[in-house]
This record gives sequence, structure tokens and C-alpha cells, in this order.
Amino acid sequence: MLKHVKIGKSPLTWQGAVVRWDRRLFDVVARRQWPGAERVLPRLGRAANHGVLWGTTAAALAVFGSARTRKAAVQGMASLALASASINTVGKWSVRRPRPLLDGVPAVRRLATQPHTTSFPSGHSASAFAFTAGLAWESPAWAVAMAPVAASVAFSRVYTGVHYPSDVVAGAALGVAAGLVVRRVARGAQKARVVPGDERAALEAPALPDGEGLTVVVNTGSGTAGSTGLDDILRTRLPKAEVIECEGSEVAAELEAAASRATVLGVCGGDGTINAAATAALRAGVPLAVFPGGTLNHFALDLGLAGVEDTCRALTAGHAVHIGVGRFTPGPEGPPGYFLNNFSIGAYPELLRHRLHWSPRIGGGPAALLAAWRVLRAQRPLRLRLNGRMRSVWLLFAGNGTYHGTGPTPRRRETLGEGLLDVRIVYGGGRPGPRLLAAALAGPLTRSPVHNATRLRSLRVGDIPPGTPLAYDGEYAKAGEALVLDELPDALTVYRPRK
Repeated sequence: MLKHVKIGKSPLTWQGAVVRWDRRLFDVVARRQWPGAERVLPRLGRAANHGVLWGTTAAALAVFGSARTRKAAVQGMASLALASASINTVGKWSVRRPRPLLDGVPAVRRLATQPHTTSFPSGHSASAFAFTAGLAWESPAWAVAMAPVAASVAFSRVYTGVHYPSDVVAGAALGVAAGLVVRRVARGAQKARVVPGDERAALEAPALPDGEGLTVVVNTGSGTAGSTGLDDILRTRLPKAEVIECEGSEVAAELEAAASRATVLGVCGGDGTINAAATAALRAGVPLAVFPGGTLNHFALDLGLAGVEDTCRALTAGHAVHIGVGRFTPGPEGPPGYFLNNFSIGAYPELLRHRLHWSPRIGGGPAALLAAWRVLRAQRPLRLRLNGRMRSVWLLFAGNGTYHGTGPTPRRRETLGEGLLDVRIVYGGGRPGPRLLAAALAGPLTRSPVHNATRLRSLRVGDIPPGTPLAYDGEYAKAGEALVLDELPDALTVYRPRK
């Protein structure tokens, strides 16, 4: 039996509806006259190129704002960097949507140079809303002030004809998501472990009830060292302690001198300063007392120190633990270096190198953004000999103890007495962004074609290309032709309250 089928228009899918709606709205914006927009919106869009508008704003907030405003600016730039890196390494290459046709866009609105990248999603919109979302968590008032600017930058991309409305909406959503991730990381870091781990107790550590024999070197140029109220606390709790304030190139020399005469070496500063103090304490064979005074205080938080009062309490009672220390030895003749947190070669040291180069000129936030852009665009994998085998790698990371946590959750260590290196290698091949992101989302002790993570006592690294940078505890240096990474179990005695 024959059936008569009526042939007509096929039903419109939701994808087709979105495309038609997108183009219709784009045409409405192109046809409409917007008073004053021709002079403002194209210039505003150009000002936001490469994050310059947001970097300048962050620098101004950091210079003229309060401590909380400075923190908001840092979170804003971190959110922007995350959004920009995600879009430029994943988003743009996943959808590959062509740019809109400019037939209906007045010539006076069009950009002098049209973008060559794909259309979806809008990077300008993502950066604008990521920066604003990053501000919102610490400074809602500034976020409210910046929201109209962010919305105007996003709208300018449709107005000038370089994006469809859905590109802008998706970019804005990704920017807000980046802000949420950075906020979760920041809150997680603030709530990091402050409960003592299972490090072995150092029963021989002396108790200093009044601070006699303690010399504390304060790096006044570190993070929050100048605002910890350390002087007032020490005068009350440890009145006989000697306090030395310094900054810059003087810090290392003062730490060496203090370690040579003190019963206990104390330090107040960030992770880089604490690294220098640990090196001086190891050489002198004296215990270390850490007074957290950095911006992030990774080592202090992983050790279980919530603040200055914890260290004072441990010193008064004589409570200390033995911790492992990572070491890198550049060949048989070079002096060893030490790391309490981590060591790396590859993408991260290159990022640090660019940031240190640009930050004195354009400020820390814009420098971090520029550094991430340069590394993701221009970084090439290194050819290294790892335990005798040649490998191509984007990044070699070695942690002093195992780091836990994956994805947006901040990495942390449950103990500093493990006596093993957490070694993670991101192999070469492909683009660095997706591979580094895949490695960040994977946990410890995993293997894949992209990366390898394991725990080792030592690792030999050879055939290092000349001029290759390395980073350790946030410090930057040049690597030699070869080096050995190893772990020194229970090498350092550090004061910490008992459980």
C-alpha cells in the first residue's frame, strides 16, 4: 500500500535556531545607530587588547588600594590569565567558528586589522568578565564599578562586527567560571591543612621559653612580613629574641650570619625567604623557626602553621619535627641547592623568567598575563636525559613530598616527612596548554601518554640544553648541563606545635 508523504520544510533544529537568532541579533546591532558609540566602543575594545586595560586597572588598584583591594586585583588577574589560557589553547581550536561577514557593519565601526583567530568564544568578553568576577570575591564595590566597563567591552565585539552575540555570551560565561575556579583555589589555600601531620618528632629541639638564643631575620620586602605584628608578638611572648630586619640582597647574608651564632634560626617572609633560611640552617646544623610572612605561605601551611602564634607556642614548649628536604646538585663540582616545596624545569621556569623580566616595567599582574601568553605560544619541549633515557618534555616537576588534590582543588601535602620526591613529567608533543591542563587535572601516581607521575628517591637529569632555566620555591636560576635531584629524609628540624 502506497503512502502519500507531504514534503515540506524540515523541522528546524535547536542548533539552527541559535544560528538564525545569532545572525538576526547581529544584524540588528549592525543596523542600529548607537549615540556616541562610534567614538567610544571601538577604542574601548582596542584598550582591552592583550588584557592591557585590565592589567592597568589591576596595577592602579594594587598601588593605590587597600590590602584587600590588592588581593582582589591579584585574583582578578589570575582569573583573567586562566580564562585567556583556556580559550586560546582549547576553546578557539575546538569549535573553529568563522568570523561574521561584515557586509552590514558600517565601515566606521570596523577594526583596522581584523582578527585571524576563530570566532567562538570571545576572548575579550572572557577576559573582561573573568577580571570582574575575580574582583567580586574580595572587593564587591570595585566589581560593581567595573561591571559596566566589562559589559561595554563585550558589547563592542558585536558592535565592531568581530563576534556573534553567542560568542560574547559564551566568553562571558567562561570568564565567570574562571573567576569561580580561582576563588575556589584561593579559599582552599586559606583553608589548607593547619593540623600537624605525621612528621617524626625532634625530641632534641631546645625549648626557648623567653626566646633567648633565637635570632629572627625578617624580610621586610616579603608579602605580608611587614604587617604580621611580629615585633609586638615577640616582645610579649619571646622578649629575649634578637630581631633583624632587612630586605633584598641583604637577606641571604643576614641569614647565614644569624645561623652561625644562634641556637635557633628564625625567619619571617615568603617561601623564597624561607628557602634561604632553610639552606643556612642546614649548613649551620641548627633548628629553624618559621614565622609565616609571605603572600601564600605554602610551606608554613603544609607544615601546619596557621600563624605567628603557632610558632611562638612551639618554641616556648620545645616542640619540633624532622622534615625532608629536596636537593638539586648541578654536577660533581657545583654547590647543591635545596627546595622545601618544589623544583621544576620547562614551562613554569620560563613563565617565571618572563614575569620577572616584565614585572618591574608593567607590574606583576600584566607581567603574569604576558608571561603566560608568551609561554603558551612560543614554548618548545626540552630534550632531556632522564635516568639515562632521552625524553622530550614540556615540564619536569619534583615536589618535596607528595602533593594531593586534582583539578581546581589546590594541591597540598599531608606530610613533609615522607622522604620521597613527587616527580611529574609532562611529555613533549602536541600543544603545551592542553597537555599541561591534562597533567594538572590528573592526580599523583598516574601514567598516560601525556604525562607520568611517580615517587622517587632520586632522579638524574642530563643533556640539559645551555641556558635552560630552573625554578625552586619560586626562585629562578639557570641550570647546568646535568643535575641530580634527590630527597634528604629528616634533614631539617623545624618548630611546629604537636597534635
